[in-house]
Amino acid sequence: MPGKKLTPTEIVSLALKAGCKSIAYTYTEPTVFFELADDTAKLAAAAGLKNIFVTNGYMTPEALRIIRPYLDAANTDLKGFDDKRYRRLCGAKLQPVLDSIRLTKELGIWLEVTTLLIPGHNDSDEELRQIALFLKDLDPEIPWHLSAFFPAYKMIEAEPTDRESLLRAWQIGKDAGLHYVYFGNLPAIHQDTVCYRCNKILIRRAEFFVESNHLEQGRCPSCHTAIYGVWDSAISSAVAQEHISTGAIS
Repeated sequence: MPGKKLTPTEIVSLALKAGCKSIAYTYTEPTVFFELADDTAKLAAAAGLKNIFVTNGYMTPEALRIIRPYLDAANTDLKGFDDKRYRRLCGAKLQPVLDSIRLTKELGIWLEVTTLLIPGHNDSDEELRQIALFLKDLDPEIPWHLSAFFPAYKMIEAEPTDRESLLRAWQIGKDAGLHYVYFGNLPAIHQDTVCYRCNKILIRRAEFFVESNHLEQGRCPSCHTAIYGVWDSAISSAVAQEHISTGAIS
């Protein structure tokens, strides 16, 4: 893809000019261009912008700690729970990804995890349950995104993910105790944020757009459960404190 060279200053300036609230480092693994990401994140934070990594999670603890003061959130791919398949398909080991997911959470970076569901590769009940239990043991509040796969590039032989497989994976995540499980690449189902206590729809979405938000000061308006999330600073602080006091944060 053709690109345009930009300095960190130019990137931040363009983000501010466009009215962005954050910069996401994605589509190429951000640790590949880590120096650029780090320099840009520092300037963005100083300008009041949030910084988000969309990452495969295969990074050293040192890299994560370096970017930590400026990194507000990370969406980390967890492509399965089988080390042999990780090595064969990704050319990398599973354990460093699990370690970086744990460290991301320990460092207080907002964490969400995405698994691309590929038929015949990582969609068995056992492997999905392993992923869900790993996340639940870390923190049941971690959002888990299940994305539908479409054949492309070097995996044209694999079948696309069907709706039933995603529904099965969603149920496995909920049965494991995860509070928030979402679908990706499949519109109109399991995209809303639902209160895990009373099942009221709190935030209704249509793909990338929010249609309605019924939260009241970061809480469910029906049962008043504190919904852990990134709201405004005052609400986030109050909600986080309640979760800490009730032992919901690991």
